[in-house]
Amino acid sequence: MRLSRYFIPTLKEIPADAVVKSHQIMLRAGLIRPLAAGIYSYLPLGWRVMRKVIQIIREEMDAIGAQEFYLPALNPIEIWEETKRASDFGEEMFRFQDRKNQTIVLAPTHEEIICDIARGEIRSYKDLPQIWYQIQTKFRDEPRPRSGVLRARQFIMKDSYSLDVDEQGLDKSYQLHAQAYKKIFSRCGLKFFVVGASTGLMGGSASQEFMLESEIGEDVVVICDQCGYAANIEVATGKLKTKIQQDGELTEVYTPDKRTIEQVSQFLNVEPNNLIKSLMYVIDGSPVMILIRGDYTVNESKMMKLFGNNFRPATEAEVAEICGAKVGFIGPIGLIKSIPIYADNTIKNQRGFIVGANKDHYHLKGVDVQRDIKIQQFIDVTTVNRGDGCPQCDYSLRVVHAIELGHIFKLGTKYSKSMGVTFLDATGQERPIVMGSYGIGIERIIAAFIEQHADARGIIWNKALAPFLVHLIPINYRNQTVQLIADKIHHNLEQKKIPTLLDDREVSPGFKFKDADLLGMPIQIIIGEKNLKNQCIELKLRKTNESFIEPLDKFETKLQELLEMIE
Repeated sequence: MRLSRYFIPTLKEIPADAVVKSHQIMLRAGLIRPLAAGIYSYLPLGWRVMRKVIQIIREEMDAIGAQEFYLPALNPIEIWEETKRASDFGEEMFRFQDRKNQTIVLAPTHEEIICDIARGEIRSYKDLPQIWYQIQTKFRDEPRPRSGVLRARQFIMKDSYSLDVDEQGLDKSYQLHAQAYKKIFSRCGLKFFVVGASTGLMGGSASQEFMLESEIGEDVVVICDQCGYAANIEVATGKLKTKIQQDGELTEVYTPDKRTIEQVSQFLNVEPNNLIKSLMYVIDGSPVMILIRGDYTVNESKMMKLFGNNFRPATEAEVAEICGAKVGFIGPIGLIKSIPIYADNTIKNQRGFIVGANKDHYHLKGVDVQRDIKIQQFIDVTTVNRGDGCPQCDYSLRVVHAIELGHIFKLGTKYSKSMGVTFLDATGQERPIVMGSYGIGIERIIAAFIEQHADARGIIWNKALAPFLVHLIPINYRNQTVQLIADKIHHNLEQKKIPTLLDDREVSPGFKFKDADLLGMPIQIIIGEKNLKNQCIELKLRKTNESFIEPLDKFETKLQELLEMIE
């Protein structure tokens, strides 16, 4: 391919609105251009990379026996109302009225459509198992699209769905996807890890995320470098490194206007872990109190898993009615009205705490959890802190940001029951199909690769994703000898199916070199008059900057060696 004829509008300057590295480079290298917030056009070079990623995904999905579909992006809202996800997605789901005044949505995912097909076509256990997948554009009205293609409103996704007769079948389909995902991300050259995760809006019994550690990632994950434990912060667990074990009598202390953990701990000259946070919630219409240690925060995903979606913080009036004090001075001892008290494991079997006294401007110290508080149940509702002990080996946990590349879910019968997706088993009994759902953000693979494989000069493509393997750089292309040899090498490499980009533009050598480094093809071949006088050309590796001067009649041997060497 000749660069003079190929549309690659590179930029010298970093666009002002591009903050993260991958976004900056994708714009500068001419891979994408913005149309509106969270909406991007893929230009030829970017689409060439996209097709290579899609091909890898397609090969690995086909290898596990998955069958490719193409499903409609336009969905009548009624099908989403069957699972109540029309309301669950809320404003994130694009909706509009057609000319017949019917509400249509742009699908953010396709579980409901898969169920609709399955309930119309699957009859018997003999029709199962099935794995169906598609590679298609999705739409989500993100409130704050950012980080380029990492958080967009229109994006390309591989989504697949497994249909099985029982949980054992689902386990097999789930593991097939897990292995396929590992192969996909490994082939793409990504350093990733797998974490346990919340099922969120998707629902179901279990899920895992495939993550790439990055400072710009929106997800927060917990990692143990000793044993490999990893989990999304939403579901991660840890062990306390320090426990409060201080003997003392229950004593009331004056804490004027000291309502927060920070204020009280400073006033009483103690660490935050000596305090208990007393938090009032209303769950399914009934008030409860949640107790956690002062140096931890409530994890709403864990709350949701324990208590469902119908919970909220109590109002000031509700707090006053139960506790007789303002928020900041409430506690589990001496309540006006008896309510269930749940305590997080962070305060279990400990003594010497400070809690609100249910009296404005006062706290109680010397609290022994077992002696002084009537606990209904100990639960896990806190977010893991950096440095907590690993639940598997006690090693100190790291808390890092990460980019989610893919997510797999065990849905079970959540959707099949609500939509009537059934089959007849071997005994003739009607049963709901057991489902799994599995997604990969294709554009995220590209952006994540650039986050991991780029330097100050530009992208460093690997063999799997590089739009071209070789970048031919003739110095002074107008020189007849240079042009003749460059054209001949270009032709020969293309004939050998080695994708090659020839920079035949009449621009300065410096401009060509900067563009070559920005675009990041694995191997550069530099053809200049100086080396040609000795019948030689230069081969250069983009990744290491290593340079090799090779005779013209032998350079292809060296090129083949380099092609085999690059990852």
